[in-house]
Amino acid sequence: MGIEPYRRLLKLPGVRTLLLVGLLARIPATATAMALTLHVVNGLKLGFAEAGVVAMASTIGMAVGSPLSGRFVDKHGLRPVLAVTTVAQAVFWATAWLLPFAVLVPAAGVAGLLALPIFSVIRQCLAAMVPVEQRRMGFSLDSMMVELSYMAGPALAVAGITTLGSAWTMTVIAIGLAGSGSALLILNPPIRSEAEMEEKAEKVSRRQWLTPSLIALFGTVTAATFVLTATELSLVATLEHAGQTEWIGLAVGIWCVYSLVGGFVYGGLPRGFPTLLLTGLMGALTIPVGLVGGDWRWLVVALVPAGVLCAPALSSSIDTLSRWTPAAARGEAMGLHGTALLIGGAMSAPIAGAVIDAHGPSWAFAVAGLVAVVMVLLALPFWKRTPRQEVAPEPETVNA
Repeated sequence: MGIEPYRRLLKLPGVRTLLLVGLLARIPATATAMALTLHVVNGLKLGFAEAGVVAMASTIGMAVGSPLSGRFVDKHGLRPVLAVTTVAQAVFWATAWLLPFAVLVPAAGVAGLLALPIFSVIRQCLAAMVPVEQRRMGFSLDSMMVELSYMAGPALAVAGITTLGSAWTMTVIAIGLAGSGSALLILNPPIRSEAEMEEKAEKVSRRQWLTPSLIALFGTVTAATFVLTATELSLVATLEHAGQTEWIGLAVGIWCVYSLVGGFVYGGLPRGFPTLLLTGLMGALTIPVGLVGGDWRWLVVALVPAGVLCAPALSSSIDTLSRWTPAAARGEAMGLHGTALLIGGAMSAPIAGAVIDAHGPSWAFAVAGLVAVVMVLLALPFWKRTPRQEVAPEPETVNA
């Protein structure tokens, strides 16, 4: 494995620009959840329970809106969806700091429903711009960009709210999201490859591509995010219980670096591995992490095996999704993938928190890993590859 395959990938027309725009555009997007939480607690002077209500409304909105946005992209193209969602995000974030709690909750839900579909759009366009044989590398590189965004966005939100206050921070997020949407509008990357565009645009029924295999894939994606969210919470709780809170930021950062390294190595391998295998291994290797105790140095060492599998597991799921779904439904499928990610994170936080409170963080690591292993075992009987050419289109034409 070397750097040359990545150089060849980045020489493909438009790929380098798309990945760079995706990296920058995701930073304000990844700052939104933290900004909302801290605004409710610090700005509105309410509790974390109220902050959780706002976060829940936003998450539900995004979970519903993600596949809807993808479906509209498939049907009407990229620019109309970007125009509507960019305006919606700019309006919400420019005014959210003025809203009372009773108005902020439904407004956050609507803003989630009309969230800028940066994550799914970048992946959909990558699938169109990158040949099938290079997609695994493309999605691995994209997963690394996502990791970098999550390392920057929430930290910047914390720094902004605590030093500048809600008004300035949310205004900056509004400007960032407006700029992100505008950049994608100007760039207007293709949502289908040239070969796919030359084919007659035909409607594909959802029941033809939303197969039990694909549903099993979404369940596996949910389990993967469950593990990641629970691992982060367990890591923080372990160090807090051990009186080593000053090392939390460094430990989480090192854990993220493991994922970056794993994604880089995985993308350069001559062949990939099944999503089930990667997710199952990540879960199994997370189970014993809590046994090392509360020393942050041993904890970050114990996280190495599962940590390096984070980006490969997620990029493998996107690569599989791009192969299993027809181009005419790729946007909606990518949106459903995003919904599966959100569901995993939303389920993980309260469950891991309850386990930590009742039995300690060591058991939370074990529960997180077991959930992934069980989900993989449940998905295994349905894991039958469905080639795209087996999806028979219906005669009705649509405007893609």
